[in-house]
Amino acid sequence: MVLALVLHSLAAAVWVGGMFFAYMALRPAAGALEPPQRLTLWRGTFDRFFPWVWAAVAALLVSGYAMIFLHFGGFSGAGLHVHVMHGIGLVMMALFAHLFFAPWRRLKAAVDAENWAEGGRNLGQIRRIVGINLILGLVTVAVGASGRYWPM
Repeated sequence: MVLALVLHSLAAAVWVGGMFFAYMALRPAAGALEPPQRLTLWRGTFDRFFPWVWAAVAALLVSGYAMIFLHFGGFSGAGLHVHVMHGIGLVMMALFAHLFFAPWRRLKAAVDAENWAEGGRNLGQIRRIVGINLILGLVTVAVGASGRYWPM
């Protein structure tokens, strides 16, 4: 249980922390760059960050289900906060999968072809999805940290 909880917490920290950094620090700083430099920076950043997100998603699923079934004896033994985290987490994963397989692939192709206008449109889509996932991720962290203390 301890190993699963540590793995789960670290995976959440990597994913949510990475989104927070990208959205709150890198995005405003990169806004001062011209489109070719800005889009090239984002392409390189996402190229390095997204494998970590996939690893975090896998770790969250494996560790989360391990805790649910080995510690709680299944979903029926888990508290409301576990169900809330599970539901939000699945939505976040679906949003990330869409981001990865649609606007991210288009952004890479646009940057490689030096089509800055198309790259900018796709970066805008990615920004919106990351913003939504960041909010969902912060809510999930709050639920995970406080849920066991909720009155029932």
